[in-house]
Amino acid sequence: MGKSCRDWTQIYAIYGVDDWQTPLFLLIHAIGFSILSVVFLLYFEPICFFLQHFLPGPASARFAAGFTGSVTALSAVCLFFAAANFFYSAVSLHWDMAQRIVSSVTDWSSVKHALDLGCGRGILLNAVALQLKKSGSSGRVVGLNPTRNQTQNRNLSPNHTLRTAGLEGVQEYVTCRPGDPRTLPFSDSYFDVVVSAVFVHTVGKEFGPKSAAAAAERMRVLGEVVRVLKPGGVGVVWDLVHTAEYVQRLNELRMEDIRVSERVTAFMVSSHIVTFRKPRQHFVGPGEVRLDWRFNNLC
Repeated sequence: MGKSCRDWTQIYAIYGVDDWQTPLFLLIHAIGFSILSVVFLLYFEPICFFLQHFLPGPASARFAAGFTGSVTALSAVCLFFAAANFFYSAVSLHWDMAQRIVSSVTDWSSVKHALDLGCGRGILLNAVALQLKKSGSSGRVVGLNPTRNQTQNRNLSPNHTLRTAGLEGVQEYVTCRPGDPRTLPFSDSYFDVVVSAVFVHTVGKEFGPKSAAAAAERMRVLGEVVRVLKPGGVGVVWDLVHTAEYVQRLNELRMEDIRVSERVTAFMVSSHIVTFRKPRQHFVGPGEVRLDWRFNNLC
């Protein structure tokens, strides 16, 4: 079960789909628009006759019927594509990106403590655990999910996530717990590795995804990730849309080896993997102060 190449049916059977309401919503609407477009195709002439009562002349009625039927058919195609992309992103792509995230860390044998921030159903969490098992490490990985009032998309019980770890045969490597990603319940410099997959962008959405308050919440989470990393520890974040913000904040926090992957389309938007390393030492020179990893001063 630890092989990186898997059929999507295997992944779906173990993990299901995060936020399954979205692809279902898109699929239902795609079917509705498909039915409507078929109605326009089969009953084109009666529809034209009906529209003549409201439009000036038969030509206008035929144009309106044809245009409306074409738009409904095109909308159905777009909605089917969007539903398929959401499903692919949540299952096959999520698994593939988890393997890429794991491969970003060069030496798992020396990892004692790892954190998956926003672990969801456990795809990335178990990928890390499988790598720890494969490398012969005695380390453990903690999966943290926000509590119910902090997110709408990752509202999963630890038991559900632990069940997927059992199916993967790595339950002895995995621990799950709820917590606030903006104030992580871990001490400073605790983890060798912190990873996260399509989660950070969800923090602060209650303020509006494009608001300054939401951006502040995301940066606060990033500061917490840096805080709990050990000096020399590695962070790997796969996330949507806001990659430039993360890179800017990591530069402000003086992180090293900041790298951004090529663009990957996920959930119909642009996504990237950002990797970085926490400096082993932070020297304080003249006129320079030691950085506070927390992000409490943004208004």
